Amino acid sequence: MPAAKPALRKKSSVKAKKSLTGKLSSKPDFVPVFTALRGMLKSFSHDVNVQTDQPGNFHTEIPSILHRGKPLYFAGVRLNKNYVSYYLMSGYYCLELLQGMSPELKKRKQGKACFNFTAVDSGCFAELEKLTAAGLKAFKTEKFRKSIERLQ
Repeated sequence: MPAAKPALRKKSSVKAKKSLTGKLSSKPDFVPVFTALRGMLKSFSHDVNVQTDQPGNFHTEIPSILHRGKPLYFAGVRLNKNYVSYYLMSGYYCLELLQGMSPELKKRKQGKACFNFTAVDSGCFAELEKLTAAGLKAFKTEKFRKSIERLQ
């Protein structure tokens, strides 16, 4: 049996990519997007509790509604590698809330309850704030509470 040959190492040619202007390109800064969405969601703190508050990760829950013995997740913001995601759970439970959504916000929608952003968009953020308020209002209804109780 022949002896195993050591693996050859390729020389790594790590070069910084240059943009069209000739300057070195850098990773986009999504912190302002995260900060704006976190601040918007934090404005609902009188009705929701903070579940997670870490750099790049902010999630809330509704303590008055229990599902399987735990407070129901409401909404959250997460800083990802290529975008910032805003999760709004009323998108799953109250589909009618999202029917009148603007085309600009609809372009950012991924799945039923996630919206991805790469830059601060005050128009979409204002609309998302209204959807969040409407979702919170829907979650507080007796009809919604009974539907959650039936799921348990």
